[in-house]
Amino acid sequence: MRVTYLPRAGVSRPVVVGGRVLLEADSPVVWFTFPGAHHDIGRFHAPDGELTALYANVVTPVVIDGDEWRTTDLFLDVLLEPGRDPVVLDEEELEEAVAEGWVDGRTAGEARAEAARLVAGALQGSWPPLVVSEWTLERARSAAERGHTSAGSGVSRATERSQPED
Repeated sequence: MRVTYLPRAGVSRPVVVGGRVLLEADSPVVWFTFPGAHHDIGRFHAPDGELTALYANVVTPVVIDGDEWRTTDLFLDVLLEPGRDPVVLDEEELEEAVAEGWVDGRTAGEARAEAARLVAGALQGSWPPLVVSEWTLERARSAAERGHTSAGSGVSRATERSQPED
């Protein structure tokens, strides 16, 4: 697992879902990348540090080779806000990708199955993994400032991230 701390999300416009602002340009984010998994997870915070949501990108399994990370975003996202049921986002974007031939039907089916698995896990209380709640914003900030890494995980500090912009 890799943890990436972004002091500023750097999004060009606020991420708003259902009229609620989940992420702003000055918002800190903690990203969790799990090699071989079909999703990553972001802990979104308001600029004041309050947790606004967990946001999972459905992706091809992440391959990490040193400093190089390879994956493909498969359009679907799962949003889990405190006190709310999980929601699958951007289904229309996946449909468009299939219609345009950017994503094949098998891969689209795998993406939908992953999103459904995450939603079911959230409803059952088995997702997200415990590590996501253990790595609070404060812990990620502190670890990044100290340049901390530990066996099986790495913490890095990123200055920019171009995604998500929904």
